Amino acid sequence: MYAEERQQSIAELITTRGRVSVADLSTSYGVTTETVRRDLAVLDRAGIVRRVHGGAVPASALTIAEPGVGEREYTRAEQKDAIAAAAVDYLPPSGGSAVFDAGTTTGRLAALLGNASELTLITNSIPIAARVAPLGGVNLRMLGGRVRGTTQAAVGEEALSALEWLRVDVAFIGTNALSVGHGLSTPDSDEAAVKRAMVRTANHVVVLADSSKIGREHVVSFARLDSIDVLVTDPDIDDNDHKSLTDNGIEVVIA
Repeated sequence: MYAEERQQSIAELITTRGRVSVADLSTSYGVTTETVRRDLAVLDRAGIVRRVHGGAVPASALTIAEPGVGEREYTRAEQKDAIAAAAVDYLPPSGGSAVFDAGTTTGRLAALLGNASELTLITNSIPIAARVAPLGGVNLRMLGGRVRGTTQAAVGEEALSALEWLRVDVAFIGTNALSVGHGLSTPDSDEAAVKRAMVRTANHVVVLADSSKIGREHVVSFARLDSIDVLVTDPDIDDNDHKSLTDNGIEVVIA
């Protein structure tokens, strides 16, 4: 196979699978890893793929666009429901505390707190606060700050200052993207700063992310993989991604 033919085939494979490792491509095409890296460099320069740690993803996987809450609420809804149901097992015991990051999957978990007992819940999310405010078993603390219309989340110095002095049992964190090389990432720097502070406040960090987020990267990284204790995701996670995450010490729970 000529180099051009191999590169076209690699591009088609990455477009179909979403993420492919250098090692897998080397085995599949019977060439050295150095040859694969050169092929990926050619495709990257052409704007067809984007190289990431250990492999490549489609160029469209590296984005700065951020859909609004209304659009995300109905995207992969079934998977998000299952993830939220599985994440209930990681709620702290009675009298415990948790910080809930803004997001549609963390919002679904908040909707399952009807039987919570003496849970102190801290959040920067207006939708989550609205859901849990009427619950008798939840002591709600709302972070202040500028509210982003896209995510309906409070961000900025007020939120960061409040989080600086807090320590909670568990942080339930959402993310726009997750990769081995870039960690957890999101398009907005203000949102990233609050997420980063939430991760630092927690004794235990549980990430709720459907498999479409895995292997993707956004502009601003807010947490490295060694900051995460648990990832709750769906069965569509790629086997290689699953192994990479567990190799990095993360408990991967399939909802």
